[in-house]
Amino acid sequence: MDRPEALFARRYVAIGGRGPEDVVADARGRVLTGVEDGRILRLDGLIDPEAVRVETLADTGGRPLGLELLPDNGLLVCDAERGLLRVDLGDGSVRVLADTVAGEPLRFCSNVVALSDGSVYFTVASRRYPLHQWLGDIVEHTGTGRLVRLAPGSDTPEVVLEGLQFANGLAPSADESFLVIAESGACRLTRYWLTGPEASRGEPFVEDLPGMPDNIWRAGPEGPLWVALAGPRVPPLDVLHRGPAAVRHTAGRIAAQVPFRPTGMIGALAVDDEGHVDHHLIARGSPFRMVTSVCEAAGHLVLGSLREPGVALCEPPAPK
Repeated sequence: MDRPEALFARRYVAIGGRGPEDVVADARGRVLTGVEDGRILRLDGLIDPEAVRVETLADTGGRPLGLELLPDNGLLVCDAERGLLRVDLGDGSVRVLADTVAGEPLRFCSNVVALSDGSVYFTVASRRYPLHQWLGDIVEHTGTGRLVRLAPGSDTPEVVLEGLQFANGLAPSADESFLVIAESGACRLTRYWLTGPEASRGEPFVEDLPGMPDNIWRAGPEGPLWVALAGPRVPPLDVLHRGPAAVRHTAGRIAAQVPFRPTGMIGALAVDDEGHVDHHLIARGSPFRMVTSVCEAAGHLVLGSLREPGVALCEPPAPK
C-alpha cells in the first residue's frame, strides 16, 4: 500500500442529530444519512457549507445504519433494531422488508445494496452482540457475520455467506460480477462472486488493511470504492484473535460493557475493482472521530460517524 496522504477537513457541519453512521450522495449532490434517534435526514447546499439545509425525510422508529438509494425515489435502510426497511422519500412511509433471517430475529443489519436485476443483498454484522455492544464482537472475534440475499419479489431472505468477522460495508463491482464486503473484525475486504465459475464463493479481496473498514460507497461504475476506516489497527487485538475461544469470549463480554473511546486517527481508502488502493487518506489528532462512512458530494469528501453530531467536509485527493 502506498504511503498515506493527508486527509484535510475543510469544515464540520452540525446536522441536529447524533451519529450519522452512513452517508450517501444522490445525483444532485445532496447527502442522506440516518441518526441515532431514528430520523433519516437529507443535507442540501453542501457546495456552500454556510448555507446547508437539513430536512427530515422519515423516522424509522429504530436506529438506521446503512443506506441505499433506489431509482424510484425509495431508500433501503438497514436498521439495527427493526431489520431491513424501505422508505418512500416522497411521503416518508416506512415498510419492513425483512425482520428475520433463517428463523432468527434480524439484529444488527448493517449495510445494503440493490442490484440491477432487482435483487437486494445486505450484511448482518453479528448474531451475538447488538449495536450498543459492537465492541464485544470485535474483541471476541465471533465470526457470526453474514451476507444475506433478498430475491426479487421475495419476502424471505436467504443466507449466502457465513463466518464473516463483523460484516459491515457492502458495494458491487462496476459490472456487478461480485460484491465487496468490509469485514471490520478482520481488517480486510472480501469478494463474493455473483457470476462466473466462482459464483457464490467468497475470497479475500484486500487484506491487511491499516484499520478497521466500515461502510463502503461508490458514486457509479466509473468511481472508486470509498472505504471508511473506523479506527486504526490494534496489534494486541490481532494477538488476542489468535488465542483460545474461551479467552476471547471472556474478553468480549468485558469489552461490551466498557465505554468506547475512539482515537483521533481517522482514515479512508479509495479502492478499484482490481483490489488496488488508489488513495489512502489519514488524519491524526482529528477532533472528528470514528469515521464510519465516506462519500463524494458537491466537491467534498463527506465523512459520517457513529458518534459525532454532524458530518465533516474534507478536501478530495488529487487524481493519480
